[in-house]
Parts: sequence; structure tokens; C-alpha cells
Amino acid sequence: MNSHVLFGRRALLALAAAVPVAAAARDAASRPVAPSLAGTWTLVAADRRLPDGSVTRDYGAAPQGRLMIDDAGRYALQIFRAERPDFAAGDKGKGTDAEMRAAVMGSSTHFGSLTVDGTARTLRFAIEDSSFPNWRGQVQVRSFTLDEDVLTWEVPPRPDGSVPISVWRRVSRPTP
Repeated sequence: MNSHVLFGRRALLALAAAVPVAAAARDAASRPVAPSLAGTWTLVAADRRLPDGSVTRDYGAAPQGRLMIDDAGRYALQIFRAERPDFAAGDKGKGTDAEMRAAVMGSSTHFGSLTVDGTARTLRFAIEDSSFPNWRGQVQVRSFTLDEDVLTWEVPPRPDGSVPISVWRRVSRPTP
């Protein structure tokens, strides 16, 4: 085979391979950068929007919570109803049915990995484990807004049609 023809084919193959790479780089450069959510966040509100559009408290008047996200996107989240009663026996193993129910229904915890899609304004939670066992291994996508250091997201609707809304305020960022 003629060396010019061989060189021409190689050049065409190299050019064909370079075009998609250049297009992908151009497209990536034109997309907004996903915001970094790394840091420690404190819960401001844990509400729910009812099907009629009204908003009510989901975890009581003064919910407590922490969300910690590292630079690699690993997260741990805890939400607690502040009004949960203490167990009268002082022993978790001896809690009454009512105490156990209040403890479970008054808390939501899970951990795993989190990715942000800044263009779609969504968070993708890959849940490794959760206080609600049915969430183990699930991937959940939530729409979010970020205003300065206030992060708000909506959880997918519950069976009753209500939409939980979590509002967090960043209290610290990772140190470089």
C-alpha cells in the first residue's frame, strides 16, 4: 500500500477521533459548573407541602439535623423531631411500643454518596443505608435550590401526595 494513502487514512482516523473529544470538551465548558456542597450543614426546616399547596411542619416546630458532605461526595444526614419523648425505662431495649414508634417516626437518617447536576438542578442520593430499611441501596433524585449558603430540596412525593421539603444552612466548609 502506498505510504501516502496509509498516512492519509491514519490522519483521517485521528481527526475522526479528535472531533468528538473536542465537541465534548466544548460542551462541558459551556455547561454551568455544579456547585460544591461540601461542608457541614444544619437543618433549618423539615416541612411538607400538602396536595392543596399548604405547608406544614413535618418534624415538629424545632427539628434538629445535620448534613455532612465531604469533597468526594460522601454524605451522612440526620433529621430528628426535637419533641421525641425519652424512654421511661432509660433503656432502648425496654421501650414501649409508643416510645419506639415516636423514635422511628421522629427521625430520618441515611448515608451514601451524593452527586449534583447543576444544569438540571438535581441532587442524586445513592443511599447505602438508612433508618428506613426500604431505602437501602436506592438512588433518589431531588430538585434543589442553593442561595448563598442555604440549600433547599424537595423529596419525591409520599404515598399521601405530600412533598417533604428540607432546608439546610451551611455552617462550615472543608479546609483546603
